[in-house]
Amino acid sequence: MISPSEIVFHVRVQEIVVFMIVAVTLALAVRRSNVLLIRHAAVERERGNLARYFSPNVVAELSKQDEPLKQVRTQHVAVLFVDIVGFTAFADGRSPQEVVRTLREFHGLMEQEVFRHSGTLDKYLGDGLMATFGTPFAGEHDASNALRCAQAMIAAAERWNDQRAASGEPKLHVSFGLHYGPVVLGDLGQTCLEFAVIGATVNVASRLEALTRTLGCALVASDDLVSQAKAELGGAATTFQSLEAREARAVRGIQQPIAIWTQPRGA
Repeated sequence: MISPSEIVFHVRVQEIVVFMIVAVTLALAVRRSNVLLIRHAAVERERGNLARYFSPNVVAELSKQDEPLKQVRTQHVAVLFVDIVGFTAFADGRSPQEVVRTLREFHGLMEQEVFRHSGTLDKYLGDGLMATFGTPFAGEHDASNALRCAQAMIAAAERWNDQRAASGEPKLHVSFGLHYGPVVLGDLGQTCLEFAVIGATVNVASRLEALTRTLGCALVASDDLVSQAKAELGGAATTFQSLEAREARAVRGIQQPIAIWTQPRGA
């Protein structure tokens, strides 16, 4: 045992075995840690992607469920369309940098209100956008959230225009269309998926927004949406004070005329 030339083989074998066990254990622990880190990064990336479209409270709910968006279903939703009137003429003759800067400012203001009112940013439409309320999950105040969001957008656009006027830039009129009704929800596509909201309700909301040009107002909302909002808030709410009932209007693609409400510019 004392001689330096003496080798105790069973002791050396034990040491080698212990060393191998420790090495394998450490390797497994490191591998497991790497897998957990990668999974955590993937989850945070997915939450970040969801946050681009949905309000924070919806993102928190989606993160608790397994692929809830893949379930194709029909439910009632409030749809909001926003558009800058005459933006094509505004962009003509201006540099691409100025056009993009203006759109980024505008979209930033609008999407802030969408998320603040528990809405979903469905898509950008060039100089406009489409937002939905009640997706992917229906709520108790979808119609009233949509109406309040549009009114908050009108106020934000007016403040933005005041800033533009102070800088010597022309004001830009913004128009809004809202409708409430059944839509089909679900993922479209095979490899490149898109969470889609489709149906006549979407088409009507888009055409009500276009009707603001004819009526010379800032906002056109269907009676279906206003009635639902009144049921959610009560008819005496201040939200409805700036609205004016108008005669039913024919809408392209819809057989029956639609009763509407309007809100003038500057109201």
